Amino acid sequence: MEKVQAAIDFLLSHKLVFTALVIVLIAITRRVILSMIRGDVAFVSEEQRNWMSRTKNGTFIITVLVLFILWQSEINEFALSVTAIAVAIVVASKEIILCFTGSIQRASSRSFRIGDWIEVGKICGEVIEHNMMATVIQEIDLYHGQYHYTGKTATLPNSMFFTYPVKNLNFMKRYVYHDFAIIVPKFVNLYPLVPLMLEKIDEHTNYFNEVAKRYNAMIEKHAGVDLPGAEPHIHITSGGTGEQVVHFMLFCPTDKATHLEQEIRADFMALYEERFPCEEQSN
Repeated sequence: MEKVQAAIDFLLSHKLVFTALVIVLIAITRRVILSMIRGDVAFVSEEQRNWMSRTKNGTFIITVLVLFILWQSEINEFALSVTAIAVAIVVASKEIILCFTGSIQRASSRSFRIGDWIEVGKICGEVIEHNMMATVIQEIDLYHGQYHYTGKTATLPNSMFFTYPVKNLNFMKRYVYHDFAIIVPKFVNLYPLVPLMLEKIDEHTNYFNEVAKRYNAMIEKHAGVDLPGAEPHIHITSGGTGEQVVHFMLFCPTDKATHLEQEIRADFMALYEERFPCEEQSN
């Protein structure tokens, strides 16, 4: 009996050493490959991120398979020994199971990939990494109409994909429907300013109009819905206390949206001041 136990201890000790060596070798190989993919560039490209993600996921799967093969007999014995508490283990590992199944759901539905802009709950950002447990995004400020990176990264457990709808905003990386409003406190006739403002907007946007129309048509075809169109829209509404609200909507390059808004605001204020001088307003 003592000889059998000694043999078992010998095998286990050697198996532990071999397992440690395998893990160290895989970790070194993973680090070398990631270093080769990244190179010396300051900013990682979308293709590099894809290969880095594949490398991380591939080495993780290889590690799990090697460990399973090495410890298969022990795992079988352990599985038999914990049959009585299997339900408790499932309950305790509920979030982990949801993360794995959420990853499978993401892969099967192809809802997004690395480089896409997504919105999950109230979090918006560009996907920079995803694995079996979590998805990492570079946060983007979409709720304030800025469309710029905040510098924050968010790690979302894949279980969130069962709780919140995943919105793919990838078409917004290039062009976006940018809407904003200007409030006019005085109740005056603003409609004569509309054609003048459309001319001003056309001056600011004519250099990308044709590209915007083609991109808008492509999005309509891909989504299968009738979108508002690439032309600018202006409409006027009234507030509850008598003020007027001038609404603008542009289909424009995402990185130009804020700049165009400022130019259009300046044009509107100049036209408004020209048509309704301060003396006339005070009367």
